[in-house]
Amino acid sequence: MGTIETKLDRRSETFSRNRTDMLESLQTVEDLLAEAARGGGEQEMARLRARGKMPLRERISMALDRDTPFLEISPLAAWRSNFNVGSGFVVGIGVISGVECVILGHDPSVRAGAFNAFNSKKLMRGLEIARTNRMPYVQFVESAGADLRGESGKEDPEATIRREVGHFAESGRLFYEITELSKLRIPTVSIVFGASTAGGAYQPGMSDYNIFIRGQSKVFLGGPPLVKMATGEDANEESLGGAEMHTTVSGLGDYLAEDETDGIRIAREVIAHLNWRKLGPGPTLPADPPLYDSDDLLGIVGRDLRQPFDIREVIARIVDGSRFEEFKPLYGPTLVTGWASVHGFPVGILGNNGALLSESSEKAAQFIQLCNQIDIPLLFLHNITGYIVGTDFEQRGITKDGSKMINAVANSTVPHLTVIVGASYGAGNYGMSGRAYGTRFTFLWPTAKIAVMGPKQMAGVMTIIQRAAAQRRGEQFDEEANAKRVASVEHWAEERSKGLFATSRVSDDGMIDPRDTRTVLGIALSACHSNRVAGTKEFGTWRM
Repeated sequence: MGTIETKLDRRSETFSRNRTDMLESLQTVEDLLAEAARGGGEQEMARLRARGKMPLRERISMALDRDTPFLEISPLAAWRSNFNVGSGFVVGIGVISGVECVILGHDPSVRAGAFNAFNSKKLMRGLEIARTNRMPYVQFVESAGADLRGESGKEDPEATIRREVGHFAESGRLFYEITELSKLRIPTVSIVFGASTAGGAYQPGMSDYNIFIRGQSKVFLGGPPLVKMATGEDANEESLGGAEMHTTVSGLGDYLAEDETDGIRIAREVIAHLNWRKLGPGPTLPADPPLYDSDDLLGIVGRDLRQPFDIREVIARIVDGSRFEEFKPLYGPTLVTGWASVHGFPVGILGNNGALLSESSEKAAQFIQLCNQIDIPLLFLHNITGYIVGTDFEQRGITKDGSKMINAVANSTVPHLTVIVGASYGAGNYGMSGRAYGTRFTFLWPTAKIAVMGPKQMAGVMTIIQRAAAQRRGEQFDEEANAKRVASVEHWAEERSKGLFATSRVSDDGMIDPRDTRTVLGIALSACHSNRVAGTKEFGTWRM
């Protein structure tokens, strides 16, 4: 297998400008990550410690094996919303007693670990990762239930009631997912650090292993106030749902820990005795580092995504030894396809070098089939404005050929990993295995943009349609009003297409530093190989 020879000019003005812009964007991301790590703020953290409790991230750190990474999922959820950055939950992949696990934790410093629209999506995503990749699921439970704030950010019981009625059926899916993991022989472990009431009581209720902490854990379907209102009984918290009661009387608790540290120790012992084995193969190829410095990745992609770059320069800095066996290099050149490995795991790579034409779409469909025949995961590197449009291209079959590619992506059964380094517009997002296509993991660079189409194209299309409508009605088209409308559409389309907005809405698994791409992909590939990695020869019918 040959190596990629870089043509990147590190001394160019373009590289320097891109690098400066990327570092500026990364500083914004770092500031937001620091904000998320502060949870509910210094006062709330101090209140926790005064009660003998650890902040959530310290609990997770103590549970992880020493010097092992933790890949956090959607850490910037809820940015630019009425909720804290991070949404009050932490979800991620980490190693406990030598076993890669999905870990979820309620942050008690943020609204007492309450559920909201953003962290509920993170929670469901964590369960999905555990299920599809067959990974043990560990949850650090401490929640006061649903967050009663409405869209205004203030207490709004009426809005909460409307929201709860609308999502009642969906909320029960949490319990289904937890117990389904057990049915699939994927272990579920709960450490209850505090209150777990009402529907939250079913989090430990549906788990395989439950660890309760003396004097802290409280689990009940209805707390003392509700019991009083429903039955007239004056119940005591400890006798109603305390740790000692559940471990000695009800049997809901399996282990009684003396404190949080002891609870985490017990959890590590539980994970250790699972005798857990991965079903997929381990890394089989040399995992030597790339030939080129990962720092170069800062200067390849610019903020102006109309500026072209060669996706091979990205590939050269994330794959083992910068080795890449390119498939059909002379055909369909707007899509780069080929084989490589990342941290010893073989991968098939598809990367954009322009719009998807008929030839590149056909090449993609064939390449995806080949990777499925030999059970190799697929890595998609996005910088795609979409499938090419126009009369000539339609007559040459772009709709037919693009459909072949999407068919291959949809029917492929090997794990898909996606990194959006630049644009990801329209059906190009689907053809390159966007989140809607069952992709195992999706990550963004700060330069990423995701939308139906570019902001200027969107505003232009709307103008053409409205001008034609005015002409049909025999009316004069208001150019001044249209100019204001175009400016507004372009502004909001631009803002909502930015990767930071997308990641804040939990539409992916997180925004990453380009220099960390290889490490993040290595963790994700290892997680995928916890399950079987099996391709298919069964594909839907497509027009030849």
